[in-house]
Amino acid sequence: MRSVVFPIIGLNILVFLIQITFEPFNALFILDQSRVLFEPYRILTSMFMHGSASHIAFNMFGLLIFGPILEQLIGPRRFLYLYLASGVFAGIVASMLYPMALGASGAIFGMLGTLIFLLPNLKILLFFIIPMPLWMAGILWVGLDIFGLFSEGNVANAAHLAGIALGFSYGYYLKKPRLVQKRRPRKPSSIAMTDDEIKMYIRGDKF
Repeated sequence: MRSVVFPIIGLNILVFLIQITFEPFNALFILDQSRVLFEPYRILTSMFMHGSASHIAFNMFGLLIFGPILEQLIGPRRFLYLYLASGVFAGIVASMLYPMALGASGAIFGMLGTLIFLLPNLKILLFFIIPMPLWMAGILWVGLDIFGLFSEGNVANAAHLAGIALGFSYGYYLKKPRLVQKRRPRKPSSIAMTDDEIKMYIRGDKF
């Protein structure tokens, strides 16, 4: 596998197009708390569904911006496992707290959590304006979701927190020295980059 980020984006867009053209699709595959125990597949299917054009646009923008960076660091296979595991874990948490839920946000936050551990000082523009390192943005995202837990709204903040918690855990696991020592160079699905290689990647240098 050379890349899974763009196929994932394509699948999300395809599912959203089906949602808006075939209304019964939503009832069949959304994460419904009253049905998930007997139809657990909804935990997986709902993570590719979205509630509006702005919902999918925001999620896919995050995946497009940060996904290729993380995929380059850990390889497409591990990226796919992380994405699916984060989305499923977030879905399980959401099914216990919300009557209905959908969206890729749990998986996106899982990706971000791992990236924060691997590249904490990666510079980003929060809201396209405010420059800050990725670790600081992560604190703000977590803080906003914790605040959201105690306010009314239609955002599954607990699912976001579940996803980023799993991402943090996986990032910590990947950063263990024993994994770096055991990695095999030039294998795309390995933990591929040293600190110097990461700096070269961010500058756009070719290996």
